[in-house]
Amino acid sequence: MLMEVRWHGRGGQGVVSVSRLLAYAALFDGKHVQAFPEFGPERAGAPVSGFTRIGDETIDIHSQIYNPDVVVVIDPTLLRTVNVAEGLTEGGAIIVNTKKTCEELRKELGIKEDIHVYTVNAARIALDILRRPIYNTAMLGALIKVVPLVTLESVIKAVMERFPGGLGEKNVEAIKRAYEEVEGNER
Repeated sequence: MLMEVRWHGRGGQGVVSVSRLLAYAALFDGKHVQAFPEFGPERAGAPVSGFTRIGDETIDIHSQIYNPDVVVVIDPTLLRTVNVAEGLTEGGAIIVNTKKTCEELRKELGIKEDIHVYTVNAARIALDILRRPIYNTAMLGALIKVVPLVTLESVIKAVMERFPGGLGEKNVEAIKRAYEEVEGNER
């Protein structure tokens, strides 16, 4: 098994951090991993992509991810300017932080029927729990519910090691809530 995840967000939204948190959790589950970013001008608010590869065996690929199995969109404003579904594999999944329904999103983006579409209002979750517009960990919770690449326990362990104390606990709460609230077609 080799799964490739591409993350879309903006500088300052934790795209790099969440791609690494997923990789770190996969290490706890005994997987082989890669996590790396791609960004242009280094400034807050600029589009940023993050990549995570998770496999059962050593990963010999050393390039950006061009045909992801899963795309996670942390910042929904990118839907107007970036083709986030580009290269998504047949039968793949896209998970978007939005208030829209899956069908509204599918129609708006022109996503083919063979792609699974999921939505979660990570913005609301983050504001309710973290009191800040930081949606990355909520999107991680949605991702692992949709595609169980790693266990929830490993994600919690990774988050608590990265953010000890109250901040970690709040992020775990956001992950768990998004895990429960993500909606879409079943895989």
